[in-house]
Amino acid sequence: MLDDIDISTLSARPGLKWSRATAVGAIPAWVADMDFPVAEPVLDAIRESAATDLGYPAWQEEPRANPLIDAYVERTARLHGHRPDPGGIRVFTEIIQALQAILHVATAPGDAVALHTPAYPPFLETIETMGRRLVPIPMVDDGDGWTFDPAPLAGCKVLILVNPHNPTGRVLTRAELTGIAGLAERHDVLVIADEVHAELIYEPHRHIPFASIAPGRTVTLNSASKAFNLAGLRCAIADVAVPSVRKALDTLPPLLLGQAGNLGVFGTLAAWRHGDPWLAEVRSLLERNRRMVAEAFPGNRSPEGTYLAWLRIDPPDDVMLSPGPRFGPGGDGYARLNFATSLSVLEEILRRLRAIRPD
Repeated sequence: MLDDIDISTLSARPGLKWSRATAVGAIPAWVADMDFPVAEPVLDAIRESAATDLGYPAWQEEPRANPLIDAYVERTARLHGHRPDPGGIRVFTEIIQALQAILHVATAPGDAVALHTPAYPPFLETIETMGRRLVPIPMVDDGDGWTFDPAPLAGCKVLILVNPHNPTGRVLTRAELTGIAGLAERHDVLVIADEVHAELIYEPHRHIPFASIAPGRTVTLNSASKAFNLAGLRCAIADVAVPSVRKALDTLPPLLLGQAGNLGVFGTLAAWRHGDPWLAEVRSLLERNRRMVAEAFPGNRSPEGTYLAWLRIDPPDDVMLSPGPRFGPGGDGYARLNFATSLSVLEEILRRLRAIRPD
């Protein structure tokens, strides 16, 4: 059972999330990894590949033959009613690599890049280290929820659109996305849509691929890394629907950015083709956990998507959260809590945060 995990078992894990927290005597609720066991179809696919063939893949000389391309097209069409053009899909090792590659070929140092803030820290770091100029679009709690003014798009070369949003958990509506698309068209802005949390959305909200609204100016980034907890497999997709960006990417030396490994591809294929029962159980657990966090922190907005809660809180030393200031403008006074864990672990986290309301 996915929910049958405890702190003693998790503390032995060697990955970043638990090892760093255990070293300082804390429970981790920071980096966006889930604690649930890996889906059996993914484990089976990795075992089979490791046991039979770790040589060059069949698509080594023809990347367009990578089976991940058709799997992504079919899954996107089935889940979201949007069928990407297979000819525009490129396989990367991770979302950040894909983002940096797109910014490299589509922008120049000094170009303005808009991003809703607070924002995922590696996106902020990418903009800074690549010498691009951040144009923050503040997410503001207007009393009814998180909202924003898209006006800062004027003069920008690129908008990085994170939907569902990390860290607030907002899922943008069709009206909001259509409004952004209109402004992007008016100001000739390329939209890089990070939709990695698209399969982790709570009722009654729905994910709408931005490329279904503005295909002519959208590059979509996606991966099984969040919904299926596979970040360590290093495998991601870029749906490059803009011909000029596609052409620019294809001028790069073919191995300059490396390639996703066999295990990443086969693990992702198994997740997308056979992992839905596992994901359905995970979603049920996340919904329960989301309600628990909402009850513990009634003055904060409950996320509409993701397994991340954006909270006004000063955490104790024995719970490791992601500190708000790392998320840039709008982060002061907040921390991000990852609630993708078992009931017993979340109960202990909330107890340590001294935020559980009495019965």
